[in-house]
Amino acid sequence: MKRTIQSFVIAGSLICGSAAFAQGTAPAPTTTQGQAAGTKAGAKVGMKAGVVEHMGVIIPADEKAYLERLHHANQQEVKLGEIAQQNASNADVKSFASMMVKEHTAADQKLMTYAQGKGLKLAEPKPLNDVEKKVKAADKASTEKLQALKGAPFDSAYMANQLGAHDMVLGKLAAGQQAFSDNAEALALINENVQHVSQHRQQAYTVLGKLAPQPAGVGGSGDAHMGHNPGMGSMDGTKAGSKDMNKVTPPTDTGMKK
Repeated sequence: MKRTIQSFVIAGSLICGSAAFAQGTAPAPTTTQGQAAGTKAGAKVGMKAGVVEHMGVIIPADEKAYLERLHHANQQEVKLGEIAQQNASNADVKSFASMMVKEHTAADQKLMTYAQGKGLKLAEPKPLNDVEKKVKAADKASTEKLQALKGAPFDSAYMANQLGAHDMVLGKLAAGQQAFSDNAEALALINENVQHVSQHRQQAYTVLGKLAPQPAGVGGSGDAHMGHNPGMGSMDGTKAGSKDMNKVTPPTDTGMKK
């Protein structure tokens, strides 16, 4: 049984990890002279392409397009949480899924209120490049796989999925902190999301660790905000439990080690 569960953990983490790895290793856009307003050193800006690259993570330089990606991430978490409430068997997994639905619904409502206040009408984000197209396809495939699973196999696959999903969002939030650093309202919204998503990632790691022995390379260490590689350092050296919860580092290749 442990071998079966472990195989699903690996499969689930590879699905999410491959998407996070693709995002994290995408080639940086060509940088033109000058930087967009609100970017700091370390965030490269492709003015022509309208994107910002920060430590390997690429996001739109346009605020509306960026918010659409956070909106989509919230909706995806709510959808997967609802599936988990039906298909999960473990009490901790069900509790985590319930929290995902509740907190991501609340986060999305705040995001939509902020967007409406700016006169922005958010829609389904259109992929910026081939990387985002592959990520979108991977997300769809992952959702379909989870819908087909039940009980213990679902529990492990869903929790492994959550590690990769939250790593990816944390990477986008870190890039957003750089891109919109001069926009006080946007930065406050991003920082609030950083705190919640960091906590969710840590909780996902903890729950997954209770389900089955942790395979090498899945989820990274449990004492960081995300799948942190100790050898790579971080933007501010912050770890879970530190007072500064508002800075994050983009995800490393979580779940991709073989």
